[in-house]
Amino acid sequence: MRQLTEEELRDAIANATDDELRVFASPLDFVLTDWDHLDFLAWRDPRNRGRGYLVGEIDGRPVGVVMRAAEGSSRAGAAFCNVCRTMQPADQVSLFSARKAGAAGARGDSVGTYLCTDLSCHENVRLAAPLAPSEVRTSVDARIDGTRQRAEAFIERVVEAARTGA
Repeated sequence: MRQLTEEELRDAIANATDDELRVFASPLDFVLTDWDHLDFLAWRDPRNRGRGYLVGEIDGRPVGVVMRAAEGSSRAGAAFCNVCRTMQPADQVSLFSARKAGAAGARGDSVGTYLCTDLSCHENVRLAAPLAPSEVRTSVDARIDGTRQRAEAFIERVVEAARTGA
C-alpha cells in the first residue's frame, strides 16, 4: 500500500457523515506505519472503541470505510474472521457493520462482516502456520493475497451503491 498522509486517510473514508469526519481519529501509531508491508490499513478508533476503519487501494486510489463493532460477545467457543479466514476464540472476532455510501446509506442500508476484533487481519495472515488445525493450509503469500482481496471486496460492497447512484 502506498504511504498516505492523515488528510488523505480522512479523505479516503467514503461512507462517513460530516460528524464522523469531524471526530475521525487516525491510528495512534500512524507515524510509525510500515507502508511497504501493508496490504490495507485497519484500526480501531483510539477515542471510540466501537468504531473502526478499513482503508484499501481500489483502482489505484485509497478508499476506506468507517465501521461499527457490535456490542456483546458470542457464547460460542470459537469464531471465524471472514477477511483473514482465521479461527480464533470467540471474543477475538466481532461483527462489524458499515453504512453504505451515498443514498443507500442515507436510507439505512449497511453491510456487515466478521473481522478480528483488533482488526489485525493483515498481521494474522503473516504467521507461518495457520492459527487452528482446521484451517486450510496454503502459502503465506496466498493467504496475504486472499486477505487483501476480501478486505477490498468488503470496501467495494460498502461504496458500490454510491458509484452506481443507487
